Amino acid sequence: MAESIKKNSDFQLVYKTGKSFANKYLIMYVLKNDLDRNRLGISAGKKVGNSVVRHRIARLLRESFRLNDEKFHSGWDMVVVARPLARGKSFCDIESAFLHLAKLHGIINNEKAVY
Repeated sequence: MAESIKKNSDFQLVYKTGKSFANKYLIMYVLKNDLDRNRLGISAGKKVGNSVVRHRIARLLRESFRLNDEKFHSGWDMVVVARPLARGKSFCDIESAFLHLAKLHGIINNEKAVY
């Protein structure tokens, strides 16, 4: 089970000391935490779109994480930043980009999704 990163200081800590990878739609910063659960923070700036667009992307990212939660190793803080190209993309595109970055970071089991 995961929770959200809400404090600005927690976001800044992950940005400054975490490791990052990026793809066409997302940037993911990852930092080990001393907890037995993962924490997810989502950021989508105004370049991505208006508030409706930004909140849609945040919902897609949260749902991508929720559906794949059991694949993640526990004890990580993740901050995902949406890029402007993520605007208007489907759930499958966002989920695929999210899982791709998680695999690059090595925080997910490398198994195929079962549908």
